[in-house]
Amino acid sequence: MTEPQGVFLQADWRWLLMLNFAIEPSALASRVPPGTVLDDWNGQTYVSLVGFRFLNTRVLGLPVPFHQNFDELNLRFYVRRRYGNEIRRGVVFVKEIVPKPAIATVARIAYNENYVAMKMRHRIALVDGQLQSGGGVGYGWLPEHRWNRIESRVTGAPSFAGDGSEEQFITEHYWGYAAQNDGGTIEYQVEHPSWRVWQTGESEMQCDVTALYGPEFHKALQQKPTSAFVAEGGPIIVRKGVRML
Repeated sequence: MTEPQGVFLQADWRWLLMLNFAIEPSALASRVPPGTVLDDWNGQTYVSLVGFRFLNTRVLGLPVPFHQNFDELNLRFYVRRRYGNEIRRGVVFVKEIVPKPAIATVARIAYNENYVAMKMRHRIALVDGQLQSGGGVGYGWLPEHRWNRIESRVTGAPSFAGDGSEEQFITEHYWGYAAQNDGGTIEYQVEHPSWRVWQTGESEMQCDVTALYGPEFHKALQQKPTSAFVAEGGPIIVRKGVRML
């Protein structure tokens, strides 16, 4: 194990709506950062469309005025890397949408992540600050002139993901990998405790997939999600990136 890097960002990630889609590995092959390989769950490769609230954000220990609370929507897939005797399981972001240009700029500079700025909105049906069975969670973003959105309603009570479950696979990748323009890769650690997860009923998605993400994602994201759930979220730490290649 290497010593942890210094803290780049601290925040609370809350009410993570995760729509998960099966995808052919060939659709992701050109996006896999050097030094990593595609990860899978029970032989299936996934992409996830994830909307959530970014709250109480601090960069290098300092709150940034007017940039502490905002929405994010990202499309991500899953990779792993062997480091000595350790298997590091991580995520790669295809595109991340935030409502403030300054946030997108900082992320592009720090990690070469594909952040873009768009108008965003959310609708989360909380009762006394908590989700109840039947409560809705939804996120919207405005690429040009028509709002896109994802939305679902939770069912039952939340519970921690079981060992080896799909929910655990999706929510517990603790590394991020970003390919660099010169062919290298940045690796960064993401720390958070295990989250409670709600199952959901029927999910809705309105998204111009080809325009936003490219034609290679059209087939996968036009199908019904293989699963959808809402993670409660909580405090997170993103550590400074390290050049691994």
